[in-house]
Amino acid sequence: MPDLQPDIATLMRRIEALEMDAAHRGRMIEDLNATIMAQWKEIDGLKRQLRQLTEQLAELEAPRDGAPEPPPPHY
Repeated sequence: MPDLQPDIATLMRRIEALEMDAAHRGRMIEDLNATIMAQWKEIDGLKRQLRQLTEQLAELEAPRDGAPEPPPPHY
């Protein structure tokens, strides 16, 4: 019956490859997390800006004296 156990050198190469793969994936996760955080901050800023613009538009569209705006002349 042949010896089915891999030798120590083969096991060490496999462990090294797994360690390198784990380190690579860890770095990739950190990079993705940094990208997501940057996008989240940008989205928050854009939401704030949209809210301000919506409020400004509502103020411009509201009649100043409280009376309803008369219909346009073509009605």
